[in-house]
Amino acid sequence: MATAATVPARTGIIRRPTEVTGWWSWFTTVDHKKIGLLYGFSAFAFFLIGGVEALLIRSQLAKPDNTLLNANQYNQIFTMHGITMIFLFVMPMSAAFFNYLIPLMIGARDVAFPRLNAFSFWVFILGGLFLYSSWFLGGAPNGGWFGYPPNSTTDPSIGMTFYALGLVITGIASSAGAINLAVTVVNMRAPGMTLFRMPVFVWMGLVVQFLLVFALPIITVALFEMLFDRRWGTHFFDPTAGGQPLLWQNFFWVFGHPEVYILILPAFGIISEILPVFSRKPLFGYQFVVFSGIAIGFIGFGVWAHHMFAVGLGPVANTAFGITTAIIAVPTGIKIFNWMGTMYKGDIHFDSPMLFAVGAVAMFVIGGLSGVTHAVVPSDYQQTDTYYIVAHFHYVLFGGAVFGLFGAMYYWWPKVFARQLDELWGKVQFWILLVGFNLAFGPMHILGLGGMIRREYTYPASLGLTFWNQVSTVGAFLIALSTLVFILNAAATQRKPKGLANEDPWDARTLEWSTPCPPPIYNFEEIPVVHSIDEFWHRKYVEDKEGRLVRLAARRGRRTARDGIRRPVLVVVGGGRGARHRRRVHGLGDGAPGGGVAMADTTAHAAPVEHTSTGLPSTKLAMWLFLASECLLFGALITTYVLYRGASTTGPYPHEIFDIRYTSVSSFVLLASSLTMVLALTAAEQRDFARMRLWLVATAMLGLTFVGGQVYEFTSFYHEGLTIKSNLFGTTFYVLTGFHGVHVTVGILMLLSLVGMSWAGRLPDDQAFPVEMVGLYWHFVDIVWIVIFTVVYLIPQPKPAG
Repeated sequence: MATAATVPARTGIIRRPTEVTGWWSWFTTVDHKKIGLLYGFSAFAFFLIGGVEALLIRSQLAKPDNTLLNANQYNQIFTMHGITMIFLFVMPMSAAFFNYLIPLMIGARDVAFPRLNAFSFWVFILGGLFLYSSWFLGGAPNGGWFGYPPNSTTDPSIGMTFYALGLVITGIASSAGAINLAVTVVNMRAPGMTLFRMPVFVWMGLVVQFLLVFALPIITVALFEMLFDRRWGTHFFDPTAGGQPLLWQNFFWVFGHPEVYILILPAFGIISEILPVFSRKPLFGYQFVVFSGIAIGFIGFGVWAHHMFAVGLGPVANTAFGITTAIIAVPTGIKIFNWMGTMYKGDIHFDSPMLFAVGAVAMFVIGGLSGVTHAVVPSDYQQTDTYYIVAHFHYVLFGGAVFGLFGAMYYWWPKVFARQLDELWGKVQFWILLVGFNLAFGPMHILGLGGMIRREYTYPASLGLTFWNQVSTVGAFLIALSTLVFILNAAATQRKPKGLANEDPWDARTLEWSTPCPPPIYNFEEIPVVHSIDEFWHRKYVEDKEGRLVRLAARRGRRTARDGIRRPVLVVVGGGRGARHRRRVHGLGDGAPGGGVAMADTTAHAAPVEHTSTGLPSTKLAMWLFLASECLLFGALITTYVLYRGASTTGPYPHEIFDIRYTSVSSFVLLASSLTMVLALTAAEQRDFARMRLWLVATAMLGLTFVGGQVYEFTSFYHEGLTIKSNLFGTTFYVLTGFHGVHVTVGILMLLSLVGMSWAGRLPDDQAFPVEMVGLYWHFVDIVWIVIFTVVYLIPQPKPAG
């Protein structure tokens, strides 16, 4: 359930909430920790399903001319394997850790929008179940996780329709979650936690959320265009009508390469938290690691075409993207050298989390080195359709991301469940996984260089590929065995009595470990005040006058209500190597923010007042992020229209049917609604709510007039022979203007909802704020129409020759 209402966060006083328990609470919860667990359990279930699919693939390829699977079954399984591992395992498993840990790491009691958080999880589950229901409703997707047309648009089976709709659904979930977590990090940090006091895991999470906000709209447009081509006979990717299948590849990889970093940056954050703890040193070059993560996110949008070197882009484009492919290795290399610097001369403890973190670094380096060869265009041209590519991206994504995620499970398991996974079995799992992983994917480099084509369901014995395929299959089953070891370890651990684990078993450095294990529903009884990077470590250690490292040890059974740490006693634990950590200990019972006991079990308090890190309301920040995402969506739609201007091979053409005067009047009506929206906000600010409702109704009526005018215009075009499948112009015109019309309709519903809620007294006393938020959306829709009207109606489009 949600945390209780708070008084201003500067006092940090809360009313103890009552937590709802029982199985039904998991369906109704909006607590970020429970939602993180729901994400984690669901993602791991999909991981097991994707693993079974991988075993079927490897079993089919274990010997030449195998008949375990036929071609269509193989295509469905390898397609669903890729979709599952990328969209239903790694992404939501990363979201699980982000949801659970980010509020704890930044000293917040929950995410910015708890209900939106629950919404994003349940939509993700809906998307995953929808995709897998295709097995029972006509067949699973069979065109690869990349969905290249014309295979994906002309295949008569229903699978790729499930693919398009399922990924749109999961994309909605990811977008909602990304906006929520980005606002949480930017706006809800504890006092004193500046951006450069945040843990690296939080930084990588923030970069990932921005990548999602700006990358998902591109693939959403591409998926809708695929869906329209499949179900309504449009021509986006139909070369016979002037469409271009390569448009899909460009849109897909503009999303797809940032997606690689959406998958791997969480592991980078995990590694950056684990290595310092088990090296007994602070992270070497903290700011370099942070800025390299930001650089990876930024450059990641500029390397997409290295997935397309074989399509004939030309020497200029190939050279440009070859250079950017080489450049993006630089910030990645910076991280690796910083991790090595962290371990250098450290007091290294090879517990299970450390083993998985080091393993992730090593496997990612191998994958990165094979990836840099793709910057050499002739080399990439030879490798692109071979198992060398399969080896590369598994070393990057499985070797980097999955090893990192297992490290996170071992590291934060005591935090989440108050029990510690068995170390012996953790190390057994690691070594089985490491050996199995390299046996499974290492030989694929050899197979690829030996000529084995990927996406083929069998191969002849004459190619001499049998031995290495059998080695790879053995490795895949060892990976499955390592996963079984983890499951048995987790099951055995959960049978142990709760609370036996040390609440700080690793001598951790970050703020989440200052709370009880598991944390209470409200996280912090009083919001902590942060004074440095690795705040929790500094609350445990100082230096004495001789420069020796000193631990502030805990007395058993005594816990402050202030921040979840025990009252300190000075104990000398080492020499002077901790000079870099010198600081004073703050807030020990001083009554200031971050100090003293500040609990109120029954006393009523003043109305909540939102205190944010930026001073901006979280809702406004979320709206701006949403509108930024919408800019990318309409940008992709407008780009499609501009690309296909004049490309129609048949009529009717724009100059034959447009009535500019009529559309100009309709456009004026829509733009006039921005004025009435401003008047509604002015009335709300003056607390003249009757006049506010009047202007909101006027805005909605102007919007309805515009939509009605569009319907009339579309009807007249239809009678003149222009439909969505008449030609390429009809396809792009109706989809672009139709998307805008849907946005206007949503805005009208928002306006009428505001009127109804105001009339019923369901809005807060300050009704100006929700009016301002709806106004931001409405003005955005009007501005988008100005661009569409200019590009579509005012810029002349010549009739194609012939």
